[in-house]
Amino acid sequence: MIRQGVSLGLSAALTRATAGALRAKAPGGRERWERKNYAGRKVELYAGPASALAVAVGAGRVSPAAGVAVAVAGICGAYDDIAGADDARRGFRAHLRALRDGEVTSGAVKLFGISAAGLVAGAFLKERPLDKLLGGVVIAGAAHFVNLVDVRPGRAAAAVLALGAPGLFRAGAGAEIAATAMGAAAAVLPDDLGERAMIGDTGAHALGAALGAAVVAGWGSPRSSGAESGGGRAGLLAHAAAVVAAAVYGDKVSETVRVLGGT
Repeated sequence: MIRQGVSLGLSAALTRATAGALRAKAPGGRERWERKNYAGRKVELYAGPASALAVAVGAGRVSPAAGVAVAVAGICGAYDDIAGADDARRGFRAHLRALRDGEVTSGAVKLFGISAAGLVAGAFLKERPLDKLLGGVVIAGAAHFVNLVDVRPGRAAAAVLALGAPGLFRAGAGAEIAATAMGAAAAVLPDDLGERAMIGDTGAHALGAALGAAVVAGWGSPRSSGAESGGGRAGLLAHAAAVVAAAVYGDKVSETVRVLGGT
């Protein structure tokens, strides 16, 4: 547990330090770093890139493949935060319909970018072809899931803390990556709950990808000859099924909201 504690503390400290530095400099002007939340209150966006950077660095220290996947998830989320800020479309099907009509939305970029990064990371973290595929699904699906629950203050960060906690008690790289995600989530949670900041797609996708990478690295020995079968694969399969089910359910909810005229 000592290594997990160190990872958690370092991630929390880096998140707070980066958010403070961004707040002091406000690159591009303070207006660029402000949004209105669901209640119409003005909140800051510094927590998103700060947590994404901290988690990418922390995960990359343990596994370069995981670090890259987290970084790509954060970058794709940041692109959606900027380019898709005024896009009312929600759910995979809405963005795929737009793509079919020749429009490449920020949501489509996010979907394909994070999926590709997850599959590449899964290929490096696992040995057998099926495990590589399942690993990619878990990483990309977890990134989407955390973003899916980020609809009210503190929900995404709290979900990361709750879902990451069991992973702390597993030995190895997965436990350290989970601790890294939890450290960043703990650092942003007070301001998020207080409606002073929001993590946006940038932070939500990065934190989710880190949770997924923790699962992939923790179930079975990575790049091993025999430990991938049995319990390791069953665990990956269960997590993959869970995130796919969450994505399908979330897409149905988004479609219902769209039909009813909501946002």
